[in-house]
Amino acid sequence: MEHVKLYHSQVIPYQNGEIILEGPVPPERLRDYSMHPDLDAFRRPKEQFEALVEIAGLPEGRIVLARVSTQIVGYVTFHYPDEMERWSEGNMEDLVELGAIEVADDYRGLGLGKKLIRLAFEDGQLENVITFTTEYYWHWDLEKSGLTVWQYRDMMEKLMKSVDMVWYATDDPEICSHPANCLMVRIGKNVPLSSVEQFDRVRFRQRFMY
Repeated sequence: MEHVKLYHSQVIPYQNGEIILEGPVPPERLRDYSMHPDLDAFRRPKEQFEALVEIAGLPEGRIVLARVSTQIVGYVTFHYPDEMERWSEGNMEDLVELGAIEVADDYRGLGLGKKLIRLAFEDGQLENVITFTTEYYWHWDLEKSGLTVWQYRDMMEKLMKSVDMVWYATDDPEICSHPANCLMVRIGKNVPLSSVEQFDRVRFRQRFMY
């Protein structure tokens, strides 16, 4: 299937300069940038940067980022689910995971996460896929944010709802292991019913539950 990638950019005034939001960014352009040292939620910044370049080069992969000059201060990733996870079991070409979302400490509170996600969905470029994200409380930065688990969950849910992602039930053990964990899903307007049904089979191994 064709993965539609339509480049968009947006400029946000910030202090005496500006923050540039753009994406999907191709790997050759991404290599000209660098990572903010605070972008270390998932792995060390250098290793995370290499992962971003790799994702950007995938047919389905897309990186939408915020940068100050050439330094990346926030990003969102989209890619196929990891082959070790249950979400890859259906071998679905039109199931894409909204994976990592991260904003450097000094740039939080500016709404960059919401702006980045919205930019990714501009011009209907994800209408032919089911986009999902798995939210696990152990990935959340509760210490720096000062939020409780439930406040953070509410924040993440509102963030995903900004692009019409909604809560979906599942019997996935990891998600079911804590009530704050959740599965959020957006079914594109051009996704066939057969794919929706296949996704339902992936969501529930115990078929009597749906």
